Amino acid sequence: MNQPVDVPLPTGHYTTLANGLRLHYLDEGSGPVVLWLHGSGPGASGFSNFKGNYPVLAAAGYRNILLDLPGFGRSDKPEDVRYELAFFVECVAAFLQQIGVNRCTVLGNSLGGAIALGLALGHPQLVERLVLLAPGGVEERETYFQMPGIVHMVNVFNAGPIGLEEMRSMMRLQLFDDSILPEPLLLERVAVAQTQPKNLFSTMLVPNMRARLGEIECPILGFWGSNDHFNPVSGAQYIIDGARQARFIVLNRCGHWVQVEHRELFNRSCVDFLQHG
Repeated sequence: MNQPVDVPLPTGHYTTLANGLRLHYLDEGSGPVVLWLHGSGPGASGFSNFKGNYPVLAAAGYRNILLDLPGFGRSDKPEDVRYELAFFVECVAAFLQQIGVNRCTVLGNSLGGAIALGLALGHPQLVERLVLLAPGGVEERETYFQMPGIVHMVNVFNAGPIGLEEMRSMMRLQLFDDSILPEPLLLERVAVAQTQPKNLFSTMLVPNMRARLGEIECPILGFWGSNDHFNPVSGAQYIIDGARQARFIVLNRCGHWVQVEHRELFNRSCVDFLQHG
C-alpha cells in the first residue's frame, strides 16, 4: 500500500473502509461538522493544505475532519485502483458513514472541490453546504492538462523521485507570491510524495460536471485566485451561472491556494458563511 513510515505530519485517527482501505484523518474541535478535502498535488495531505485554517473554525465552534484522501498523506496508497472521481466520491461517502457523520459542510480545494461537487450530486443528503476553493470538475480534462501548473506537476512527478527542489518548483506555481512558501511545508510534502503510486495522476479522471450544477440545492461559497496556474478562474463564473445558490470571492494577485495567500479573509468568510449562510 506504499504507507509512509516517517512523515513529518501529525498522526490523528484511522478507520478502515469496507473495501479494505485504511484512511487517516484529523478530528479537531466539536460542534457541526466541516469535512476538509485537500487537492491532488504530489505530497498533499489534509494537514499541509489546511493547517492555517481549521484551528480558526475549531475555535468558532465546529468539528473539523481533515481527511487524507486515498493515495495521499498517511492514508493507504493502493497501486491497483484507478484514481477516478467516482472512486474518491464513494470512498468519502463510505468514510463519513463509517465515522457516523450523517450531514456536514464539505470544504474542498482543487481535486477536493471536484470531490465535494461529486458528493453533493451523488449523495446530496450528506452535504449541508459547500465551500469550494478553485474546484476541479467544471472544465474538460484537456483544459486542466494544458494549464502550466498541472503540466509542470505531472512532468516532475513522472520524472522520478521528488526531492526538496523539485517540490519547491511545483509549489512555487501554487502561489502568486512564492516568498511565503515555508520550508516545513515542502518537507512534509516531499516525505509523502516519495510513497505515492505511479498511477496516481495517469488514472485521475475527473468528468466535467458543469451541466449538472443546477441539481445542487445546497448553498455554495467559493474562492478563486485570478492568477491560478492550475484551474482557470473562468470556473467561478460557470458555477455562479449553473448552481442555484452560489457566491464567489475572486481575488487578484492570488494563485491556487486562497486559503494560504489570503488566510485571514478565507477563515473569516468561512466562519461567517457557516454561521449566517
